[in-house]
Amino acid sequence: MSRFGFASTADEVLEGKDLSGRTILVTGGYSGLGQETARALAAKGAHVILSGRDATKLSAAADEVATMTGARVDTLVCDLASLASIRAAGEEARERFAHIDVLINNAGVMAAPPGRTADGFETQFGTNHLGHFALTRELMPLIEKGSAQRIVNLSSRGHHLDRVDFYDPNYRNRDYDKWKAYGQSKTANVLFTRGLEDRFGGQGIHAYAVHPGGIQTNLGRHMSEQDRDWIADRMRKQAEESTEHSPQGWKTIPQGAATTVWAATAEELEARGGLYAEDCHVAAIDDANPVGGVRSYALDRGNADRLWALSEDLTGAKFPA
Repeated sequence: MSRFGFASTADEVLEGKDLSGRTILVTGGYSGLGQETARALAAKGAHVILSGRDATKLSAAADEVATMTGARVDTLVCDLASLASIRAAGEEARERFAHIDVLINNAGVMAAPPGRTADGFETQFGTNHLGHFALTRELMPLIEKGSAQRIVNLSSRGHHLDRVDFYDPNYRNRDYDKWKAYGQSKTANVLFTRGLEDRFGGQGIHAYAVHPGGIQTNLGRHMSEQDRDWIADRMRKQAEESTEHSPQGWKTIPQGAATTVWAATAEELEARGGLYAEDCHVAAIDDANPVGGVRSYALDRGNADRLWALSEDLTGAKFPA
């Protein structure tokens, strides 16, 4: 059982660790959880690569993290809403970097209005899942050259909101619901984790899905005050309905980054993956708990295989057999 929990911070989780020689790429690394994750890892000696779509913001964030930690910080421009950008980023990464030991797929959008990526995918499914699916494929040659490799996919308790609609994942034939679309994308993040573990765990590349907790960052830039009130009310009602007495509510950004760095470094996770973590521990499979756990449909092998085939077909990103 992990000695960390709801209120633990990224620095507390990493206390005493030496990450010198480790190369860690963080998507969405120039703000919020991504930047705090990068800072905490760099402070322990990791070579961090920040990735995001805005070169100016990336450069500023890299300078800030490097100044704070004294670590080597590089940047990689990549727009997860564009397959062309992802392919270009992959090519650049393979030319510039020798290996990647840990990939943290942190970037995302939440409760976005109706929209399409450059390739016509629904914005949240396209960015949160398909973009990371394609980028992970591009970076796999570098990951295979790493050591004690891990892939951490930022999911959310939002996966409780909906499953993946394999017939219409891009909302072409059904009414758009921003919260169900978000839930679908977060379920896809967990299923992708299961798919990665099934395919690469035997090679020592292990995958983890993470629920960071409720944190007020720019992830919620599309949310109205009504949306924020709805989430707060939902969290309150869930806590009242729960039989558990674990802490609930908003986390700070340092607390939100804790489970990510725990999944990326925890010794107790060595040689095991395909897991969903929350509050710095492996969550139980639970189809009823309103305030915790991972839904069984999100770790189902059949669903994971089906999503994998769909994702390869939509993106053209074919992983090695």
